[in-house]
Amino acid sequence: MKRIAILGSTGSIGTQALELIQENSGKFEVFAVSCEKNTSLLSEQIEKFKPQIAVAADEKDALLLSRKHPGTEIFFGAKGLALAASAGADMVLNALSGTSGLVPTYEAAKAGKVIAFANKETLVAGGSIIMKAVHGSGAALLPVDSEHCAIWQCLLGNSPREVRRLVLTASGGPFRGYSLEELKNATPEQALRHPRWNMGRKITVDSATMMNKGLEIIEAKWLFDMRPEMIDVVVHPQSIVHSMVEYCDGAVIAQMGKPDMKGPIGYALAYPERLENKAGGVDFAELGSLTFEKPDEGAFACMRLARQAIKDEGSSSPVVLNAANEALVRLFLEKKIGFLDIQSNIERALEAHTPVYGLDIDGILELDKEIREGIGNDSSLHGNSA
Repeated sequence: MKRIAILGSTGSIGTQALELIQENSGKFEVFAVSCEKNTSLLSEQIEKFKPQIAVAADEKDALLLSRKHPGTEIFFGAKGLALAASAGADMVLNALSGTSGLVPTYEAAKAGKVIAFANKETLVAGGSIIMKAVHGSGAALLPVDSEHCAIWQCLLGNSPREVRRLVLTASGGPFRGYSLEELKNATPEQALRHPRWNMGRKITVDSATMMNKGLEIIEAKWLFDMRPEMIDVVVHPQSIVHSMVEYCDGAVIAQMGKPDMKGPIGYALAYPERLENKAGGVDFAELGSLTFEKPDEGAFACMRLARQAIKDEGSSSPVVLNAANEALVRLFLEKKIGFLDIQSNIERALEAHTPVYGLDIDGILELDKEIREGIGNDSSLHGNSA
């Protein structure tokens, strides 16, 4: 019986993981759950799964949950997440959003945990520190993002030295084919209508801007120890090929499946086994064809900005990229800025930043806060129309 701590259990990844655990109750036990805001759903999860630990963001919410669920230890805030990540679970599923996942991942890595990893922002901001902790303790990072889980599977049984390139696939999001002029009037409602995947709001906007692919390039660099120039992106609107690996002899291995996050979540949870999928696989005859396109980096600049941020090995620029993106996506969803203001102001933040090197966890968090506050207090951003 594998004990699982799910950080971010009320989000899209977390709720699907709990569904898989319920469907395979003989294999898994829920050790910990956590939420940021949805305490009513967290309370339902505590009632159903009876975890040893639960974590709320706010102390007041934690006290209320403690009274309602005396059989579960309730903690709160960043310290609570760090405790849940490093305590008695066999595996930590990090499904947190943004850099809130950095410290829990670090604590889980130091504790030598198996970490099922769906929090790409942590490796973007702190890849060097996290990977050093993983290698130092014997921890394991098992990627849950569909693209990185696909690459992981394509690499199994092969030598990394024989890899020519990794190819991440992108659906193209709701604005595939849009020109720069057409993107000027894109609204949050349009950005949140993803054609293939059902995800959280922030990651769905990242898919619309294609920053998601930029962050995934950086994540892949750290997870698979690949140089950035060895990582390509192609637009694949059917979302059947989840990613590919090309080897030195020209052979390409692709991992395919329906666009359903339960596949990569289940693969990471059960590894090295596979869980039975009762929904069945892809009907290729009915599908008919698979197509691939080159990304339009003229209209969607975020991938270029991500590559720019990691050009200088070990610099603080990826922290700036990630923090600026999170702050600007929030402003876009609040209709305080336009869609193209996201990428233009990320570029402005990177240009204004003087890179520093060798940041520790506290330094990363301090810079992250500084960038967010700077964007939040920038009066030139507010009042722009979406």
